[in-house]
Amino acid sequence: MPVNSFLSYLLIEKKYSKHTIIAYKKDLTDFKSFCLSEYESEDLIQINYSQIRSWIVELVNLKVSNRTINRKISSLKSFYKFLQKTKQIEVSPLVKHQVLKVSKKVQVPFSEKEIKDVLSLKDEVADFEAVRNKLIVELFYSTGIRRSELIQIKIENIDFNNETVKVLGKRNKERYIPLIKTVQNSLKNYLKFREEIQTKETNLFLTKKGKKIYDTLVYRVINNYFSSVSSKVKKSPHVIRHSFATHLLNEGADLNSVKELLGHSSLASTQVYTHSSLGKLKEVYNQAHPRSQKK
Repeated sequence: MPVNSFLSYLLIEKKYSKHTIIAYKKDLTDFKSFCLSEYESEDLIQINYSQIRSWIVELVNLKVSNRTINRKISSLKSFYKFLQKTKQIEVSPLVKHQVLKVSKKVQVPFSEKEIKDVLSLKDEVADFEAVRNKLIVELFYSTGIRRSELIQIKIENIDFNNETVKVLGKRNKERYIPLIKTVQNSLKNYLKFREEIQTKETNLFLTKKGKKIYDTLVYRVINNYFSSVSSKVKKSPHVIRHSFATHLLNEGADLNSVKELLGHSSLASTQVYTHSSLGKLKEVYNQAHPRSQKK
């Protein structure tokens, strides 16, 4: 089956995460179901662009967002590129497809004051969960790591001698991120509490039952902490990651360094964070440029 071979290729050769592969599989399954319903065929090799176009029209009629439709078509594009690579087709039916226009979402980061206020919050009881939760916030903001990366950190990935943490990013790419002293102290404090949990798990962050923490728990921790200091609608680990990048750029960090810390494969991915620093860039420009009227 071409689809199964494609998914195996993503897992083994491209080293995509299982979560990503599940998303690809769903998109392809949805398209196959549409083709079976509309054209009485599940043979994706024989599909032409007009049939794909009719699926797009149906998705639009179902009020699916352009952003989601583009993602689904991107899955199809990758599938047909694989078929080309394996010489099962000569030309992709999507070779001339134009992506649908989407409005750019402006992600508003937390302010430095909001971050400071959260980190200054005092927990009523310094138990295992309270210490763990505060460390999660500190680690997110001091490293800019993704939620999935934080969940996968092992105890052995913390190197106090070199003051770094090793994280496993997208496509299993490893990178080392410096740990500031305050976070190192918080880590050491948390590890004392963690030693009291009966478990064989090697992951750094655990539930109080000794199991590896999970996505919704992490999201809930961040949302609960920031709800007390911020009125922003979205309060998530990604907003902290956005804040980490924005605040570094505001303080003069160069884009390449921020790119490496975030684990991006290209500068284009990092540049989405620069819009929030435009005000700071204008300030530097006005102070430094020879022709500036405000100098």
